[in-house]
Amino acid sequence: MFKIQTYNKISDKGLSLFDKAKYDISEDHTDAEGIILRSYKLHDTKFPATMKAIGRAGAGTNNVPTDRCTDEGIVVFNAPGANANAVKELVITALFMSSRKVVESISWAQTLKDGESDVAAQVEKGKSNFGGPEILGKKIGVIGLGAIGGLVANACDALGMEVIGYDPFISDAAKENLTDGVTIKHSLDDIFAEVDYLSLHLPVNNDTKGMFNAELFAKCKDGIRIVNFARGGLINDADMVTAVKSGKVAKYITDFPNASLLNIENIIPIPHLGASTPESEENCAKMVVTQVSLYLETGNVLNAVNFPNISLPVKGNRITACAKNNTELLFGVTEALKAAGIGHGDMVSESRGNLTYVIVNTESDATPVLDKVNNLDGVVVSRAL
Repeated sequence: MFKIQTYNKISDKGLSLFDKAKYDISEDHTDAEGIILRSYKLHDTKFPATMKAIGRAGAGTNNVPTDRCTDEGIVVFNAPGANANAVKELVITALFMSSRKVVESISWAQTLKDGESDVAAQVEKGKSNFGGPEILGKKIGVIGLGAIGGLVANACDALGMEVIGYDPFISDAAKENLTDGVTIKHSLDDIFAEVDYLSLHLPVNNDTKGMFNAELFAKCKDGIRIVNFARGGLINDADMVTAVKSGKVAKYITDFPNASLLNIENIIPIPHLGASTPESEENCAKMVVTQVSLYLETGNVLNAVNFPNISLPVKGNRITACAKNNTELLFGVTEALKAAGIGHGDMVSESRGNLTYVIVNTESDATPVLDKVNNLDGVVVSRAL
């Protein structure tokens, strides 16, 4: 029986997909083979030798030490697209809030009370302080056109905005899903100079961390409105505060508050609500539970962030192995099987960066060759199933 450790509250509809005859699910396991979590930070967690897979019920995996997991032979899965509609809806909400001073006006209205004039009269007198432009006909730059960015671009097009997208890594499938009103440009500088709104949908990595800074803001149109439901690390917060206070950025709405962004006029912090819908949480949980159980039971990998995606139909027994900097891994595994007198059938090999992962269907249990396979160059994990 596989032991699964959970962190955070995981949707019961997702966890119910684990076969009760095969899985023991608990928050208290110390020797689990799998982890299912949402936002719990695992960077200081020491994984037991039994750990094989981690499922992050969401898109980002910043809370998981992915590089260390790879070194320890642990596959990390996420749920790309499962929360996309939830985030898209909140992005559209933020666009309206960035224009119409909705949050500020509500806060002001809550302070009113009948006095020399009644509340209705005070409302009529004070409402002019909270005017703002419509988004119809305005230009928006959508930076990143993946699962969420693509939906945002299409929604903005449907709302009558002029949509300019940027994504140097966009897939053919994602491009085909964009509506005709979405224009793709290949220069960020051109986009920044002409758009009225900017919506960010990028991962944080060495190339994008802090990229939205004073130098970039200087290239933007005066009074640009920026919404960030991607990752807080994309922004140089000190530069953003300066840009907002100067009016260069008319409004900044972020789903990633920190102390430096609080209680500043024209910065609206939202407490990381992008995926906080029951539908999103259920979809994410279902996706990662399916992926983790598939890997634990068959060795097939789907939607991993650190291992190659790979699949081979199951026909009895099999052996799987993953190695760094070893393009001859498949040959080494089949030679080990041959030396042990274990026949094999279908096989597959896939690579991702310097990782190679192989699956070989075998005619009998391959456990006797695991030690030999583990001694092949660069092997980080091998399993007999």
